[in-house]
Amino acid sequence: MKFIVTRELGRLAKWLRILGYDTVYFAQDKPSSLLIEALRDNRTILSRNRRLPKSCGIRIVLINAENVQIQIKELFEALGLKPQAHLMFSRCILCNTELAEIEKSEVKDKVPEYVFTTQDNFVTCPTCQRIYWQGTHWGRVKDTLIGIGLG
Repeated sequence: MKFIVTRELGRLAKWLRILGYDTVYFAQDKPSSLLIEALRDNRTILSRNRRLPKSCGIRIVLINAENVQIQIKELFEALGLKPQAHLMFSRCILCNTELAEIEKSEVKDKVPEYVFTTQDNFVTCPTCQRIYWQGTHWGRVKDTLIGIGLG
């Protein structure tokens, strides 16, 4: 499932990327452009804006909660989604690109020395070149999902 998230839901966009969902952050204030992009890319619109026009052929999920953890739960319940461990941390949280494996030897001078010596598996974003590894944030994400009843 692919999403397009309006500007008031930026933290939700980041979380959806962490959970492995193809999520575009739409920062413009042009509902017509939002609808066109959603139609063109077959994306579900996520928004808190109740004034969005109801349009045929576009799924719009209105998010009520202000807290991002409750937003995640609200969305997953509305769409019948369940977190899938194999998708988690498969997308860049900054630019939404799918991550690719990279050899440890290629990141030696690009990550902190401690990380290099304690980690064996790394992935990188082919677009923005950011490097990721399985740090303590993995456990925190799982704890968050358990805390909101999705883990």
